[in-house]
Amino acid sequence: MAQVVIANRLRDGIVVFLGTNHTWVEQLQDCTPSESKEDGQRLMDISQEAADQQEIVDPNLIEVEKRGQTWHAIKMREEMRAKGPTVREDLGKQAGN
Repeated sequence: MAQVVIANRLRDGIVVFLGTNHTWVEQLQDCTPSESKEDGQRLMDISQEAADQQEIVDPNLIEVEKRGQTWHAIKMREEMRAKGPTVREDLGKQAGN
């Protein structure tokens, strides 16, 4: 199963993902998911270093799947975190904010 690292950026609390170039990005689409247990562990090691440096907090691997041309979190909780507030679609990432 494909996985990416999700966390919260410490300075502003925004949900971020460990991106393709091992930088923290705000969009799931800017990630290259791991396809193996070993690669997932390597991403978690990189994430733990960022947590130790107080860049991010609470890094976790989440499962993702490709639907069409875009990546989506498997679990609803993580999908909601990725999109932002769910009570108003004119706010958060789904509104382009």
